[in-house]
Amino acid sequence: MKDGKGKGLLGLLVLLLAVGLFGFFGYDTMDDIKLGLDLAGGVSITYQALEENPSDEDMADTVYKLQQRVQNYSTEAEVYREGSNRINIDIPGVSDANAILQELGKPGSLMFIDETGAVILTGDQVASARAAQTEQNGIRSYVVSLTFTPEGTEKFAEATTNNVGKRIMIIYDGMVISSPVVREAITGGQCQIDGMADYEEANTLASTIRIGSLSLELEELRSNVVGAKLGQEAISTSLKAGGIGFALVSLFMVAVYLIPGLAAVLALAIYVGLILVLLAAFEVTLTLPGIAGIILSVGMAVDANVIIFTRIKEEIGRGKTVHSAIKTGFNKALSAIVDGNVTTLIAAAVLWLRGSGTVKGFATTLAIGIILSMVTALFITRFAIYSLYHLGLENAKFYGVKKDGKTIPFLGKKNICFILSLAVVAAGWAGMAINNGRTGKALNYGMDFTGGTSTNVTFNENMSLEDISSKVVPAVSEITGDADIQTQKVEGTNEVIIKTKTLSVDQRQALEDAMVDGFGVERERITAESISAAVSKEMKQDAVVAVIFATILMLLYIWLRFKDIRFATSAIVALVHDVLVVVTFYAIAKWSVGSTFIACMLTIVGYSINATIVIFDRIRENLAVQSGKQPLEDLVNLSITQTFTRSINTSLTTFIMVFVLYLMGVSSIREFALPLMAGIVCGTYSSVCVTGALWYVMTAAKGKKALEAKEGGKKGAGAPAKEGGKKQSGK
Repeated sequence: MKDGKGKGLLGLLVLLLAVGLFGFFGYDTMDDIKLGLDLAGGVSITYQALEENPSDEDMADTVYKLQQRVQNYSTEAEVYREGSNRINIDIPGVSDANAILQELGKPGSLMFIDETGAVILTGDQVASARAAQTEQNGIRSYVVSLTFTPEGTEKFAEATTNNVGKRIMIIYDGMVISSPVVREAITGGQCQIDGMADYEEANTLASTIRIGSLSLELEELRSNVVGAKLGQEAISTSLKAGGIGFALVSLFMVAVYLIPGLAAVLALAIYVGLILVLLAAFEVTLTLPGIAGIILSVGMAVDANVIIFTRIKEEIGRGKTVHSAIKTGFNKALSAIVDGNVTTLIAAAVLWLRGSGTVKGFATTLAIGIILSMVTALFITRFAIYSLYHLGLENAKFYGVKKDGKTIPFLGKKNICFILSLAVVAAGWAGMAINNGRTGKALNYGMDFTGGTSTNVTFNENMSLEDISSKVVPAVSEITGDADIQTQKVEGTNEVIIKTKTLSVDQRQALEDAMVDGFGVERERITAESISAAVSKEMKQDAVVAVIFATILMLLYIWLRFKDIRFATSAIVALVHDVLVVVTFYAIAKWSVGSTFIACMLTIVGYSINATIVIFDRIRENLAVQSGKQPLEDLVNLSITQTFTRSINTSLTTFIMVFVLYLMGVSSIREFALPLMAGIVCGTYSSVCVTGALWYVMTAAKGKKALEAKEGGKKGAGAPAKEGGKKQSGK
């Protein structure tokens, strides 16, 4: 016993030391975490097309290509049109505009010219340029791989055929940046430029060719270091909300799960410190969508612990010793935890690979959080529970007991649930139709989706971020009647950029009057420009493609793991149901649909699929041990009942975190937290009331058809209708 207590005491000391160390390092690295423009500001660069009246097609193409390039600096970078011939780039988490401009390069003209001086092709006929490293016969070399457009392929093939053995010069803004020799005719639309000394040289050449392959030639109009959109108030209140939410969740876990709950709190404290360290180490740019990914991963970390603790209670209720119950509980919970996290991780991986902008930022924080949550739940929580157990806390009363109680007949209400779900979804479609008829828009799209007005105001004094947030923003909001307002403070000047939804002529005049009368601004120091949507058409398409691809992969994974397509189909139908229900709230309540809308939807998808997997895992387990006499309906009801406490407790802890954020956050934080709360409630409802019922309906229908076919076959053969040696009544 003494050895056990010594082992437990040592384990507890190690845990407390780990909590202290990771807490210290996590707090210490908070200043090193890159924050997005909405949280900490960054660099804003404005380019202007040299062509006087560029086409919308060329502008859109240039915006999209620049968006792909600036993601090298931050996944949260935004590129959008300003006016008819300007393009604005906002890059969060950086402060040196000159360094960014030097690395990004000046978007100038790019031409390929032969030795006679004739232009072979121009930069817009280059589809891609990438640096690469090759190795042949042990010799390493660095090259730039070029891919041409169909038009460029044809021209380059003709030029290389006529210039074998001669040089083709690549000229950027009047300077020769490369002059490779043509060794053979190149007709396939791809070529390599070799002879680079190192990878850095190859990468620089590739970057220059890429920036020169834009559809339009651009010139730098201005570059600024801008202040945060939300300001320090949003950051401080979010941190306080996170701390209070974590404290409430900790109290809940200890109150409900006793010693295992205390072990979970220790593990979660280490988890929070670790995730802060990893965010800094991987240089992840943290924005509001990124915070959504963290909230979801914290919820899943709590969920993994709840699944384990529920299993431990069940094993103790069956008469096992505490030590044996802990071991069995972890083993039985493993499959549900792994399957739930892997499905969400699949989604995160696809979203990162195929998404852009806020989608990629969300996916990064979510993936880090998921992997970390599994590690903390399966290893750190286990270590903590055994340490507390060996310390002398061996009595079953410290762990709780859950005996098999009365099974709740969930499936008895399945038709009511189906009708309710269909009615809510239908209400959403009706709401969107009404909105479209009244305003021409199905949803209340924010400026991130539709564009808006950018008003530059130069104040007579240097306005602090707090003054902008507490004085300027409310004055603007009163005029626009909308809380979707973004402000940027240009460092080193008195200039403030105010971005709102598209303003009418009267609203522009009212805004000018408010700035002049309320703040003493000179009217001639107020300018306004129309800006395009920060979430471009291409980015929306990227997000949709990523979600569809992720959904297909999740379906395949669930099908593979559960060996039943009905499990996968039910999960995906419920997932779509949750998204449509939350869209109903957006339509009827007229919540603003901005860039965080995508992150909210993705959070709900991840949360919903994880909750569904837990119930399906229990159905699978009960199917394996069921007696032949137990009706399928009773088995499904039992499975949902057994996981019901887990479903409620996990949702409650996650809801607490988001609710505190909603109560304490600024208006933009609240607009972000409100849909998340709706999604959490909806995800819980669908997991408990819809997914199991859907699987049952499909399985029962298949069984009925199989039985009818069997009966028909026997009657057709003149044999008596039998099943299992018993005569059937035919009723």
